[in-house]
Amino acid sequence: MPKDTPRADRAELLVTDGWEDYRLLDTGGGRKLERFGRVVLDRPEPQAIWQKSDPGQWKQADAAFEAKEDAEQGAWQYRKGRLGDWSMQVMDLDIRLRATSFRHVGIFPEQIEHWRWMEARIAADQRPLSVLNLFGYTGVASLICARAGAKVTHVDASKKAIAWTRENQAVSGLEDKPIRWICDDAVKFVQRELRRGNSYDAILLDPPRYGRGPNNEVWHLFEMLPGLVSDCTKLLSNKPSFMILTAYAVRLSFLTLHEVMRDHLAGRGGEIDSGELVVRDQAGGRRMSTSLYARWVPPGGGA
Repeated sequence: MPKDTPRADRAELLVTDGWEDYRLLDTGGGRKLERFGRVVLDRPEPQAIWQKSDPGQWKQADAAFEAKEDAEQGAWQYRKGRLGDWSMQVMDLDIRLRATSFRHVGIFPEQIEHWRWMEARIAADQRPLSVLNLFGYTGVASLICARAGAKVTHVDASKKAIAWTRENQAVSGLEDKPIRWICDDAVKFVQRELRRGNSYDAILLDPPRYGRGPNNEVWHLFEMLPGLVSDCTKLLSNKPSFMILTAYAVRLSFLTLHEVMRDHLAGRGGEIDSGELVVRDQAGGRRMSTSLYARWVPPGGGA
């Protein structure tokens, strides 16, 4: 092993059982039944190839998403009238939700394990960290980091997502927190930041499998992730705190993310923990993997 290559100390499942305003109620038959605040949704879940534990419970769904064959997009079937916008509580934040044509609603609940970890780490660092959140979506991570005391730069390619994040900031009463909202292509933004000589103490990457930037730039995870990770490691400050990479591409192993980060963080030492983000359903107690992650901390940084 090359000198100062980050150690691979453990692989683990980061499991959440949900919280008061979120529950994975049941899974099975290629579907998942979830409660987000007051709303219960029935959505596709290809990994849930087992049988449903409580079929009768699914009748309570307010809406079900039916995807087009081999496509992310589809249509919602409303069973009790159209939903409109609604809210839920996440770590004492008010988060606005809505049913989108891509079946998402504005939050990925399994990420709460990262959010709690980041909040504790930022507070323990006892210095005003600068955090870069790439592919930031509706901004829950950005708000949590800012509330914990960090100065956050939030980047997303969608103007609609940026507007959504601003709504979340307003309803959570965090408009005074230092957050820069930037609508830009993540790859191009990082490259410009390198040319400007800027740096960040912590970086979050949550890239999609495929996407487009605001000027129709193309993003392919499998082709472009190593280069972006490499550039992000160069953006880390001389006193970094952490770097987190998450991916929802099921063709990957978490070991793939681990080795990509290990490759580009060579020379910095420290530790990389990696594994899967998991939600446990309430009906059968089944653990369902939702995504893969790798999380680096510098030497002496702990976890």
